[in-house]
Amino acid sequence: MATILAISGSPSAISRTQGVLHHVERRLRDDGHTVTSLAVRELPAVPLLAGDKTDPAIRAVVDEIAAADALVVATPIYKAAYTGLLKALLDLLPQYAFAEKSVLPLATGGTTAHVLAIDYALRPVLTSLGTAHVAQGYFVLDRFLTAAGADEIVIDRAAGAALFDIVDRFSSSLRAHRSLAPAG
Repeated sequence: MATILAISGSPSAISRTQGVLHHVERRLRDDGHTVTSLAVRELPAVPLLAGDKTDPAIRAVVDEIAAADALVVATPIYKAAYTGLLKALLDLLPQYAFAEKSVLPLATGGTTAHVLAIDYALRPVLTSLGTAHVAQGYFVLDRFLTAAGADEIVIDRAAGAALFDIVDRFSSSLRAHRSLAPAG
């Protein structure tokens, strides 16, 4: 199975985006994949914002991305775009950091006016990083997410079914890709 890095671009410690990402991570693990998590907000701010690629924490993230077979990139949408925090991370990565990787973009937001932010704001930058395949993304409206404790989010049944359909297709494509890879 694939090794997947799940990246949260949310700047908030308590986050609907992070809650959705936890559900997605659990679903991918249940399907046999190895999933690790990265909350960009936990990286040291000065090296992140300065693009200091020599910082040990930043180097470790670049190495994690390089080692992953696939990525899930999740972000809240603010003002019709992904977060500046996520942008800071993406900007410091090597030009082809996502080469030969599949990426599943996910977003949360308060209005349907921002649904296309995945395709018009996030997808181009993921592609510019050399992504082999950007999967169909999914946008979850905030009104379909309910807090159920400090760090647990309940997803509306219909929204959850649609999200998990996208996640399952992503997972299946990773399995198919791995089965076609030459034995090394």
